[in-house]
Amino acid sequence: MDSQLKFSVLGPVRAWRGAEEAELGTPQQRAVLAALLLAEGAQLRTAELVDAVWGTRPPATSLGVIRTYVHRLRRALEPDGDTTGSVICSVGDGYQLPTSAGLMDLAAFRERLAGAERARQAGDALGTVRQSEDALRLWRGTALAGIRGEYARSQRQRLGELRLSAEAVRVAARLDLGSHSEAVADLTALVAEHPLDERFRELLMLALYRSGRQAAALESYRETQKLLAEELGVDPGPALKTLYQRVLRADPGLLAAPRRAVQTAPAPTVAEPDSAPPAQLPPGLPVFVGREFELAQMEGLPEGGTAVVSAVAGMAGVGKTAFAVHWARQAAHRFPDGQLYLNLRGFDPAALPVTPEHALRSLLESLGADPRALPQGTDALAARYRTLLADRRVLVLLDNARDAAQVRPLLPGAPDSLVIVTSRDQLSGLVAVDGALPVHLDVLSVPEARALLVRRLGAARVAAEPEAVDAIIALCARLPLALAVTAARAALRSAFPLTVVADELRDHAGRLTAFGNGDAAADVRAVFSWSYHALTPDAARLFRLFSLHPGPDAALPAAAGLAGLSLPHTRQLLCELFQAHLVTETAPGRYASHDLLRAYATELADAQETPADLHAARRRMFDHHLHSAHRAVALVTPTRRLIDLEPAAEGVHLEEFGGDALRAKAWVSAEFQVLTAAVEAAAHHHFDVHTWQLAWSMSNHVHERGRWQDLRALRGAALDAARRLGDPAAEADALHGIGVALGGLGRHEEAREHVERSIELFARVDGGNERPECYITLAWVADQQEDLEGALDASRQALFLYQAEERRDPGGERTRTAVAAALNAVGWCLSRLGRHREALDQCRQVLDMWLGLGENIHAAHTWDSVGHAHHRLGEYAEAAAAYRSALELYRGHQDLPWFVAGTLDRLARTHLSAGRPDDARDAWTEALEIFDLLDHADAGTVRAALRRLDEPGPPDGNPPEGGEGREGDTA
Repeated sequence: MDSQLKFSVLGPVRAWRGAEEAELGTPQQRAVLAALLLAEGAQLRTAELVDAVWGTRPPATSLGVIRTYVHRLRRALEPDGDTTGSVICSVGDGYQLPTSAGLMDLAAFRERLAGAERARQAGDALGTVRQSEDALRLWRGTALAGIRGEYARSQRQRLGELRLSAEAVRVAARLDLGSHSEAVADLTALVAEHPLDERFRELLMLALYRSGRQAAALESYRETQKLLAEELGVDPGPALKTLYQRVLRADPGLLAAPRRAVQTAPAPTVAEPDSAPPAQLPPGLPVFVGREFELAQMEGLPEGGTAVVSAVAGMAGVGKTAFAVHWARQAAHRFPDGQLYLNLRGFDPAALPVTPEHALRSLLESLGADPRALPQGTDALAARYRTLLADRRVLVLLDNARDAAQVRPLLPGAPDSLVIVTSRDQLSGLVAVDGALPVHLDVLSVPEARALLVRRLGAARVAAEPEAVDAIIALCARLPLALAVTAARAALRSAFPLTVVADELRDHAGRLTAFGNGDAAADVRAVFSWSYHALTPDAARLFRLFSLHPGPDAALPAAAGLAGLSLPHTRQLLCELFQAHLVTETAPGRYASHDLLRAYATELADAQETPADLHAARRRMFDHHLHSAHRAVALVTPTRRLIDLEPAAEGVHLEEFGGDALRAKAWVSAEFQVLTAAVEAAAHHHFDVHTWQLAWSMSNHVHERGRWQDLRALRGAALDAARRLGDPAAEADALHGIGVALGGLGRHEEAREHVERSIELFARVDGGNERPECYITLAWVADQQEDLEGALDASRQALFLYQAEERRDPGGERTRTAVAAALNAVGWCLSRLGRHREALDQCRQVLDMWLGLGENIHAAHTWDSVGHAHHRLGEYAEAAAAYRSALELYRGHQDLPWFVAGTLDRLARTHLSAGRPDDARDAWTEALEIFDLLDHADAGTVRAALRRLDEPGPPDGNPPEGGEGREGDTA
């Protein structure tokens, strides 16, 4: 396509070749072009174009008219009317118009909106505003203006939702930058235009509150409440209700300043998300057969729909996952923004179902979201998930769902994304309420079952023994899983006639207790038992013990540890199990088993393994996870004080990271579900030491990602285990962890109680080594509660304990970092209390430490505090020198304009107080340029200060109380 050809759909449908606009003809002809453009390069059948133009009442000559419209469009779009190399291609029974970001405003809009989202995730509020405003400038009125019909209306609604998402992102970023008054004006107009959209109501309440208009914010909520009741008969949503309660009690957390929090330790490095779209679909089954009717049903699914693939009567092994994956892989090309896969473990015999909150976090992280920036709670995560998918075309495969309640928060609601859900349950709630398409799978028909055996065993072998084949099909009850296992056994015994296979199936039928309620399940049980008895003794034992593993899948070292065997031998046994279709290899080196097989293996283990053998296998499994996670902690967070572990049991194989912290971090992320399930399993089987130590090993990973509910659950299990053990140190550690989680959830009073109890317990334990961390947490919580004296006392106590530790371990990087953090906390608390001389003493101690540790940004913040204290003491030369030191460090880093502007403002006030108005003017002028660029509310204050320079009267050079951006130092 000629690069000069451009299209527009965000307004009237238009086209240009270079500077010349093409004449596109009638509204119906423009509708054809709009449909081809909105297909974004995909083929559209002629019948689909007919629907787009005329809907359900096309004229009798519609097909011919469409061809005429396409011919005219080709002449209008091609130079000199030459259609031989036409931009609109004929493809099969339809047409295709390839486009790219540089050729259509919608694609460019999506690129800029994606850039805004990346900037938001990176904490770059200014970049978010710029990108979202650039995106919105591409709009030239109502999308598809002038085109009528149901198709145009639905597309206008879809595109309008994208525009509103961009507006919400832009205004929220302006709030982050502190432009509260300007945001109020924008949001008032948006609320008037979209009165039932709670996103804008919530942002308006926040902007009003931050503008000092608490009463107006509360009145806005009451108006919303009345309107929703009158128009829809519903109450405001949970997010709006929560905000109302926080405004009502004047929650100080709502007055958060623009993003400038400073941490006491270096922020963890988070790898940039892969630029490639996620492609998570499992491998397809190469011998998939049949299901033509159900596949045809799926072809009728609209994009933006939901399909529930369920088994008749809840039968396991009917091939739900294989069917869903087969169709999804065929349709993957229609979803260029990625394909997501998540096993919800709804009927896993060895693990709990995945909670909606866990599922949302996994999906969001797969889409590139920063896990540390994700909100708390299912509703907030679901809102972020829907926002992220609003302008994407993604296929989401949710496998093995428990019920509708588990799935509903995971539905994106985006018009271009498709969800497929598999479940033993028929999920009638999703069908009735959410409009899902039900696709029910029964056992295979006899011809389909025979075709499956032909694919696996060959046509000649199947044709040679038709009676034996009929018997195998009947004895396997036409269940795909049973047929696959039987065919695998027959393939390995190619010299044996199929009559022998059928006879062995008859011999095993009925020997074991029925696996389910129906005859088919009993026959499947016979198939499993037959395959199991054909295994070598070591493989059979590994199959039994594999059922003890709590996670959705197991890595090779974990499987080897279960059996206490070498890695090479275990790999051979897993290959044997794989060939018998008793395990699958979900990824290189990772193995899983169908839940029906796991339940069968669990019964075998209970029947054939002694309690001592089962205990020993679980001990090896928990040792593998615990010691591997402990190794990862030592690499990922080298400044963290490690706990002591008992030696791992004989036969345990630990993960090898080769000293690579990134590799260790990736392992923890990959094993997160397994490690969480291991904590649950350890608690269930009363491996109490493993329970609290595994929870400890995972806590930093969970903390960094802000998964406070997960942290609360893990540390809660640890607390129960510690109390069963009667171990006060473990109990104190768990209480501290719960306190951190509660603090993250905003439950500060409960958090303080837990942390104070933790300190009391540590005081009774020899050494009390963990108490400094507890005091830092206590100072953070007290500061949030405005208990400034309490925060100062706690931070001083932490400093005292860290300094004592430093004397015992001089020169250790961990203790140096800890002492610097505690000094910083003390200095901050003193500054908050107005005790500037004492704050200076603390700041001087910590400055060299930060610089020695390479923490230049922390050092810059401390220099800013030094300048503030000197100014308040009337020591203007010293204050100016400190501010200049802070500016030098700030300017050595990108994306810190807020800090630079704030320090320039305070430097200007110092110059003015020292009688240097010209220097003040220079500093304020530079600060104003940055504040204006940021569209920050402080721009007005600085502008007024510049005006006052020429007015008579005494100078006002006092900087505002408190330095900038150190509220989070003790957190």
